[in-house]
Amino acid sequence: MLDLLRRAVRALRARTLDMMVLVAVAVGSGWLYSLIITLTGGGDVFYEAATVLATFVLLGHWFEMRARGGANDAIRTLLDLAPPKALVMRDGTPVEIPTAEVVAGDLLLVRPGAEIAVDGIVEEAPGSPVVGATVNVNGTLRVRATKVGADTALAQIVKLVQEAQNSKAPGQRLADRAAFWLVFVALIGGAATLAVWLLATDRTFGAAMLFAITVVVITCPDALGLATPTAIMVGTSLGARRGVLFKNAIALETSARVQTVVMDKTGTLTKGEPEVTDVVTAPGTDEDGLLRLVATVERESEHPLAGAVVRYAEARPVDAASARHFENVPGHGATAVVDGHRVAVGNRRLAEREGADLGDLAARREELAATGRTVVIATVDGRAAGLIGIADAPRETSAAAVAELHALGVEVVMLTGDNQATAERIASRLGIDTVIAEVLPGDKAAKVADLQQGGRTVAMVGDGVNDAPALAQADLGIAIGAGTDVAIETADLVLMRSDSASRVVDRQRRRTEWGAQARGAR
Repeated sequence: MLDLLRRAVRALRARTLDMMVLVAVAVGSGWLYSLIITLTGGGDVFYEAATVLATFVLLGHWFEMRARGGANDAIRTLLDLAPPKALVMRDGTPVEIPTAEVVAGDLLLVRPGAEIAVDGIVEEAPGSPVVGATVNVNGTLRVRATKVGADTALAQIVKLVQEAQNSKAPGQRLADRAAFWLVFVALIGGAATLAVWLLATDRTFGAAMLFAITVVVITCPDALGLATPTAIMVGTSLGARRGVLFKNAIALETSARVQTVVMDKTGTLTKGEPEVTDVVTAPGTDEDGLLRLVATVERESEHPLAGAVVRYAEARPVDAASARHFENVPGHGATAVVDGHRVAVGNRRLAEREGADLGDLAARREELAATGRTVVIATVDGRAAGLIGIADAPRETSAAAVAELHALGVEVVMLTGDNQATAERIASRLGIDTVIAEVLPGDKAAKVADLQQGGRTVAMVGDGVNDAPALAQADLGIAIGAGTDVAIETADLVLMRSDSASRVVDRQRRRTEWGAQARGAR
């Protein structure tokens, strides 16, 4: 009861009327009137009504606190992701110190299986960023700390959850305005009832007060002021638990009205890493045999395309062999001797240097290139032995996600800076309605605005700085890649998982019950 009175006093000091003012007036006057009646001889009292009203209000606050507790649990879970200790190099020796004592510029030693304490840059691969609270799977890393404390991606994520909890959705602001006028009308109604019964009838003051308090108690719609904030808290808490962080409560409300979802291609609908899509062999060449030779050469290379070939060969699986005289040819490919054969794997210039004539493979190479694939030419002993088509492949869940969005009546648009052929290839596999390709980063926002001019509510899903203008332009900006500037400064939602397509479907299907993992650079 004292808590209700304190809240009412704070509202009056702020020169406003809210639900707590009406509740305090109803409960306080009811108890006071009942006490006077009891002491002066008995009559109708409001003990039970005031008690039930106070109990209901306190129960609503308890539900709200439970929702806040759930959100706070999610925050604590996020904070627990960061390791408490970090290995920092001091005079060439690793020293374990609390993560809170790491400062920008420190060199961290991260062993295999260990969690990275703060955001930083890998020194052995200049420019490769890592995000704090992620796990180093293989190899030992030396990471130069760039963001520590409140500047880390993890801290920014926690900040997003807290901001969402404290923000108000348009529906909640409408409820607050309605509550103000409802309280005003209830208090005026109670005063008018008291005056009418005193002036127009021969009733006693006690009887008139009875009717006035009845009006105030009956018109006390406390649920109006409690239901919306509770829903906001529950929504943000469930979202955080499912890996979806609402930057503000407006996003929670807008998500239910999305009619068009615009998705960036690379890293959103696709895996963001190269993958073998086609293997074409010359007449008389065995595919597994060719893959065995090519994979043996590519295992010695650190190029991303080489890794794609090796992964594809290992999935077959293809017998391993050993390479001798390996040579990396910058800008062209690589060569080596495998099982006594000279094998070259690379682009057309490398094939020409090896004296290989593509022959019938030339037309097939052009077909693959026209569909947006990167074509690797394999030559064996100076003869063109085959082609390997490599492309950024769609995520396993993307097609199903697009289909479910269609089932919900949502239009899906792919917006990408890639060439039309590449975009059309991915779109045809996923069943996407509209493809907008070859768009410069600065023009993406204009394309989103064009879609909005049709009167549709548009959500934009992106994962990089290039998508920032479009994320800001959209009615609902959805960012993947936790900790990036675009996620913190521009987007309305941050997806903790890289599999954004399925998360967007989950958001649409659940409305406010939404489920990134930080997307590291290759």
